[in-house]
Amino acid sequence: MRQSQLLIPTLKENPADAEVISHRLMLRSGLIRQLASGLYTWLPMGLKVIRRIEAIVREELERSGVQEVLMPVVQPAELWEETGRWAKMGPELCRLKDRHDRDFCLGPTHEEVITDLFRREVQSYRSLPVNFFQIQTKFRDEVRPRFGVMRAREFTMKDAYSFHLDQACFDATYKEMYDCYSRILTRMGLDFRAVQADSGNIGGDNSHEFHVLAQSGEDTIVFASDGDYAANLEKATAAPPPERSEGNEVLQRIPTPGVRTIEQLVEFTGADAHRCLKTLIVAGDDGPVALVLRGNDTLNDIKAAKLDGVTSPLRMATEAEVRSAVGCAPGSIGPVNLKLPTYIDRYAANVADFVCGANEDDVHLTGVNWQRDVPLAEVSIVDIRTAQEGDPAPNGQGTLRFLRGIEVGHIFQLDRVYSAPMNAAVLDPDGKSIVTIMGCYGMGITRLVAAIIEQNHDDNGICWPEPLSPYDVHVVALNYERSEAVQQAANDIEVRLTQAGYNVLLDDRGERPGVKFADADLIGLPHRITVGERGLKEGTVEYRRRTDSDNRNVPLDGVVECLRG
Repeated sequence: MRQSQLLIPTLKENPADAEVISHRLMLRSGLIRQLASGLYTWLPMGLKVIRRIEAIVREELERSGVQEVLMPVVQPAELWEETGRWAKMGPELCRLKDRHDRDFCLGPTHEEVITDLFRREVQSYRSLPVNFFQIQTKFRDEVRPRFGVMRAREFTMKDAYSFHLDQACFDATYKEMYDCYSRILTRMGLDFRAVQADSGNIGGDNSHEFHVLAQSGEDTIVFASDGDYAANLEKATAAPPPERSEGNEVLQRIPTPGVRTIEQLVEFTGADAHRCLKTLIVAGDDGPVALVLRGNDTLNDIKAAKLDGVTSPLRMATEAEVRSAVGCAPGSIGPVNLKLPTYIDRYAANVADFVCGANEDDVHLTGVNWQRDVPLAEVSIVDIRTAQEGDPAPNGQGTLRFLRGIEVGHIFQLDRVYSAPMNAAVLDPDGKSIVTIMGCYGMGITRLVAAIIEQNHDDNGICWPEPLSPYDVHVVALNYERSEAVQQAANDIEVRLTQAGYNVLLDDRGERPGVKFADADLIGLPHRITVGERGLKEGTVEYRRRTDSDNRNVPLDGVVECLRG
């Protein structure tokens, strides 16, 4: 392809509104242009990358026996009403009406549509398991689109859905999809981690996220320093604390005027933060619920929202609700004589001689101990803290370490959340109607482009991995318009490389060498061949791999062998 005929509108300067490297480089290298907030047009070079990603995804999914379908972006409200999601979904669901005043939405996902297809077309257990995928446009009306295509409103996603007669059947498919995702990301040359993840409100024990490691990632992933344990921060847990020691201090009430925070309590009492317990009051199904943690710990909202009796999504009680339930303001609450359902984090339950609120404004207790002052039979000990870097890892696998990651895939069990209300059932060998178990497997195609760049760039531009690059070789012809020798050599190299199976971009523009080299580094194709009059006089051209720092001369007739070597 001749670069003079291709739309590659490169930019010299970083766009002011681009926050992360991938967004800046995608705009500067001419991969995308913004149409509106969270909406992007993909230009020729960017679209070529998408197509290469899609090709790898399709090959590996078909290798795993997944069948491709294509479902509509516009979905009727009736299907969403069957599962109750029409009413539950918030403003992220873009709703619209047709000319007959019928309700539709732009699909953010396709569980209802695929379940409707399955229940219409599959009736027998003999057809199971079955797994369908599509690569399709999705729309989620994000409240704050950011980071370019990493959090856009419109995006391309690969979503797959499987149907199973029983749990054993699902587990086998789940493992195959886990392996399939690992193969996809390995083929792309990415440094990634698969981590245990929370499945949210849809249930199921099996759930893994696939993260491309990058400092710009929105997610924190947690892994063991000496083992294979890995989870996202929402799911991560530390090893249980050691057995609690017996306290020996005397319980005392102390006035603490104006003390409302752990920091103030530490300064006032001189106690370490881990010995100053904090009690949080959250909304519950039947009234307020108390959650107790060490002062140096942070509540894990996802874990807390799963506790029996706690409202999901988690909501902190208002000050008025706290006063009504406890009789004091937040900041003076403690577990002693607290007449509320109470959950104690297991690390807090390990502390002896601790400090806590006295359930009276401006008063705290010191020398408090479990059992003596708070009978453990009256509370529940649970894991509700957010894991911290350096915590002991589960199963004695060293300590917990943290990395940043970009989530590009998520696989999980849907159980019967959609199949039951939509009656997606088959007849089993005994002729009995069985509602199927479902699995769901998502991968962000356009998000992958950004993740790839975040992991593959330098100060000069993108460094495309070979399997994903829009072109394989960049032939940079210096003085192409004025030198017949350069024209003939560059054209000949393009022909020979194309015949050898390489996809070639020939820079035949009438730009200065410095502009051509800067654009070549910015665009970031894996291989660059520079054709100039000086080298041609000696029968050579310059070759440089994008990730190398130096050029080397190769014989004009040895270019193909150089790339193959």
